[in-house]
Amino acid sequence: QVPLVESGGGSVQSGGSLRLSCATSGYTGSNYCLGWFRQAPGKEREGVAAINWGGITSYADSVKGRFTVSRDNAKNTLYLQMNSPKPEDTAMYYCAADHCPSWWLNPRTYNYWGQGTQVTVPS
Repeated sequence: QVPLVESGGGSVQSGGSLRLSCATSGYTGSNYCLGWFRQAPGKEREGVAAINWGGITSYADSVKGRFTVSRDNAKNTLYLQMNSPKPEDTAMYYCAADHCPSWWLNPRTYNYWGQGTQVTVPS
């Protein structure tokens, strides 16, 4: 499988904005869902946002209204626009892909993962 490759992480101040990208060329097609997940030190990996081929989205309650997931199918790229981030958003962010599972934000239902990109929001 072609690897998923995240980019765009870094340090961002609270109230700022950051956009993560993920190259998804090996996971095109209408039966794939793409998702963003994150894992903070000492915590379990959790779902942040996911999107299907048609653009239907799902968000964790903690990021609704602040983060936006999108995909450019022509460019084979997944995005996560992070607006007004908070210190509690600090984590390693991963993109993932799989045939659309029943639970789009459950990391256990995805088999294909990128290496992650670190996002830090200083207190």
